[in-house]
Order: sequence, then C-alpha cells, then structure tokens
Amino acid sequence: MRLPTVDELLANVRVIALPMRTKFRGLTVRETMLIAGSTDSSWGEFAAFTEYDDAESAPWLACAIEQAWNLGPTEHERPIFREIVRTNATLPAVEAAQVPAILERFGDFRTVKIKVAEPGQTLEDDVARVAAARDFVGDAGRVRIDANGGWTVDEAEHAIRALETFDLEYVEQPCATVAELADLRGRVHRMGILIAADESVRKAADPLAVARAGAADILVVKVAPLGGVRRALELLDEAGLPVVVSSALESSIGLEASFDLARRIEHLDYDCGLATNVLFERDVLPAVTNFGSFGATPGIVDENAAAELRVSPEREQWWRERAARCLELL
Repeated sequence: MRLPTVDELLANVRVIALPMRTKFRGLTVRETMLIAGSTDSSWGEFAAFTEYDDAESAPWLACAIEQAWNLGPTEHERPIFREIVRTNATLPAVEAAQVPAILERFGDFRTVKIKVAEPGQTLEDDVARVAAARDFVGDAGRVRIDANGGWTVDEAEHAIRALETFDLEYVEQPCATVAELADLRGRVHRMGILIAADESVRKAADPLAVARAGAADILVVKVAPLGGVRRALELLDEAGLPVVVSSALESSIGLEASFDLARRIEHLDYDCGLATNVLFERDVLPAVTNFGSFGATPGIVDENAAAELRVSPEREQWWRERAARCLELL
C-alpha cells in the first residue's frame, strides 16, 4: 500500500487523554492519537502504549493508516459474515466488593473476562474476584481469566486448580513465554482447561510460534499490534486456531478496526473483547457497545469531546514526533 507522507499523516490529528473509570493495566488515563486520512470523515487511531519503543509501535501506526486511508480488505477480497459481534465484559483487578458495580456498566452480557495475577495482589484476591463475577453472571454465564503472563508455570497450575471450580471458559496468557505455555497446557489439558495466547501473539517477533508449538488452544488477536486487518487475517489463515478478537484499549475509533476484523472471521465461537470503551469515563464517539454486542457506527470524531480531552501541546508534540519516527519504519 502507498503510505502517506509525514505531512499527510500529521495534517489533521487529535491527541487526546481518555480518563479511566477504574485503574486498568496500571493506567488511570489512556493517551492516543486520532488521525484523519483520505477524507475528513475517515479516521484511524494510533494507540501504541507510551512505554513501547518505535519498533513495537510501528505496526500500530500501520493499522491506523490502513483504517484512515480505507486500505483494508474489500468485501470481494474478504467477505463479511456478520454485522453484530457478541462482546464480553472486562473486569479489572478490583476488590470483590466492587465487582457488581463495574459489571453493571456492560449491560446484558453473557461473558466476563477477569484480570488476575495483578502485581501486589494474592491468589486469594483472584479467587474472591472470580467468585464474585461468577455470582454476578450466574451458572449460565461464561467466565474467562487473563493473567497477562504474570505467573510461572507452577504458579499458574496452582492458580488454575484453585479457580477451576468456577467453570472457566479459558485461561488467557497465564505465563509469559511460548515454552511455558506449552508446558502448562500439557499439565492442565486433562482438567479440560483451555489456554489462550495474547501477548505471545501480539508482542512476538513470530506471532505464529505459539500455534506451531501447540502451546495454545485459542488465539486472542488484537488488530493494531499486528499491523491492521489484512495482516491479522493472514495470520489467522496460517494459525488455524479458534479466535477471540480483542481491543488494545483504544477509543471507539480504534475499536472500529477490531470490529471490521471480527466480522470477516467466518467462525467466531467466542465472545470478543470489544466493549472496553465502557472502561472510559469519556470517549470521542457515542456508545457503540450495547447489551453485550458491538455494531458498526459512523466513525467520525466528536470534535467537542476531542477538544475537551486534548492533551497539552508538549504531549501532542511528543506524539507527532513519535508517529513521524514510526512512519519511517514502515
């Protein structure tokens, strides 16, 4: 694809800071850059986390360009299988007493993903949080946990044994490395516990290594870190594993790219993590998540909201310089 020049890329951008309702991934504010592309109503989002270096951030920019310049797959190239995507609620690593108030914000969902293995917390904290979430969704609900690679193999096995009583749908990224995931999967397979890989896909030099190693049952795919919808679909074709499409904590502009990926996957048996905009106090679009599902909305930035959420001139310059450097790497 023809990349924009740096002047074209930065001609019409908004750098904003979205306040979080609850601390999530250690963040209370989420900074991101919104980029207008081929038309004033065509937007993409460059949301690489601020601690990422330029090499890791460049695919996020590629995704934003694909989105803003309408370079994603056409329906002729990749058919659309659905216009509504079922979504899961996402529960931060909060105290058990806070669980009902947070989950109520997500509407009528059937699946909850629960953060566990939070630094500074204990397994007892995780058990209490998962128990509270299971009580909230009832026996018919689906409960999955996400450790973000926070456990060793032994710790993960011990934790899974403590949590399996809550009828886990799957365990996402329990350990950090592909080798550890493969080891753990062998240990818990007889328990009927499925292992999902996230960081081992989106942060890996070889995103397919986890599939080749037989280290996961499910791939959690985030479109921005993989460089866009086209690249993500190519990876899924090669991997041949069931898929969950999840956000990377973008605004609703960036979520539209994840939605576009999800609607082009023929078999989507698991609810997707596209309701993370509920975690923000403010957004730049009207709500696109409604009662456990995600549907397309016109992805046009609310200029009043963007103005109110705008970062300082110094932070905006930091993002502009970062985007220019990342463009040189594409």
